[in-house]
Amino acid sequence: MPVTCSIAAESPLQDDVRALVAALNEWALAQTPREFTHHMTVEQMAAPDTTVFIARDAGGAVVGMGALKRHGQGLGEVKRMFTRPDARGSGVAGRVVEAIERLARQEGLARLALETGAVDAFAPAWRAYERAGFTRCGAFLDYPADSPHNIYYEKHLTT
Repeated sequence: MPVTCSIAAESPLQDDVRALVAALNEWALAQTPREFTHHMTVEQMAAPDTTVFIARDAGGAVVGMGALKRHGQGLGEVKRMFTRPDARGSGVAGRVVEAIERLARQEGLARLALETGAVDAFAPAWRAYERAGFTRCGAFLDYPADSPHNIYYEKHLTT
């Protein structure tokens, strides 16, 4: 069932966003060995090369997030995607991905890429990315190419 929410670029340094990042880290580390996780801290998320989108419900509570980290040569990376468990399946993740893609297009980025976990617990994320037009690809940047714990997706934004 869709959740009524607003999505906006916000600072990750807010207490409620920090709490959501902590929940994401706890959840991800329960799914994937630490050496195969590629987390950004909230301080890294606050860097000028990264824009964080926060989804808030009608009452103002944080229900989801995602970030666009810019790399050179037209590459944007989708980072720190997470939806609170009680809001999963409501379309929040898709709306956050749309906001990230919209900004990437406005900035003229040619491609979005992301890394996610490879266990079945990540299947809802895979579906959200695939619904948004992402396809599986090989490793990018300095991610491990032969990891059984990571899956990579990309979406070309220019034709």
